[in-house]
Amino acid sequence: MAPDFGIRETLKIGVTYGLACSSRAAHVRPLMGSAVIYVAAVLVANLTATWFIPLPIFGQVAVGTFVFGFTFTQRDRMHRKGRKFVYAVIFMAAFLSAMLSVVGQVEPRIILASVIAIILSETADTEVYQRLLAKSWWHRVLSSNAVSIPLDSIFFNLVAFLGVFDARFLVSLIVGEIVVKFAVGAVTAIWRSKHERPAKADSPTT
Repeated sequence: MAPDFGIRETLKIGVTYGLACSSRAAHVRPLMGSAVIYVAAVLVANLTATWFIPLPIFGQVAVGTFVFGFTFTQRDRMHRKGRKFVYAVIFMAAFLSAMLSVVGQVEPRIILASVIAIILSETADTEVYQRLLAKSWWHRVLSSNAVSIPLDSIFFNLVAFLGVFDARFLVSLIVGEIVVKFAVGAVTAIWRSKHERPAKADSPTT
């Protein structure tokens, strides 16, 4: 589905502003940088939720999924600040997503699906991650993503597109998103493990 001029301009401004802010924030305060990247990625994903790309064998994936995949590892970094910080950022992303619908840039069904998926999947991810603080960083990330990525993909697509697309196309979207989100999240996690030293122990703050 081709975006209109308003969405293109909003997306361009949002990406430019998000990258500039995240770069500056990441340099000064890594955890705040992750929060900015997370929120910006959620907004960009919502703006591009109906731009689909077919995968080689089976599946479809929205352009925004490639961006949204980065949120999972960014969110896992934010866990160092504890539950309150993570939930504050999640609800900020949900609130700003709702504002996109209010100003007419994204269809209400997309925003509703996004908010529901974010709240359910990110809550599940946060609780799984926090309960595994005694485990290694890789164990926490893989375990929490194994729960949150399928939840996010299933709930978002069912709420956003049930009745809009036929069953086969809907299944292809869900499968495609799960595959891409895991792939992008894994690449981001590997990059992080090579370029920075994860905290030895995250304190179980609330």
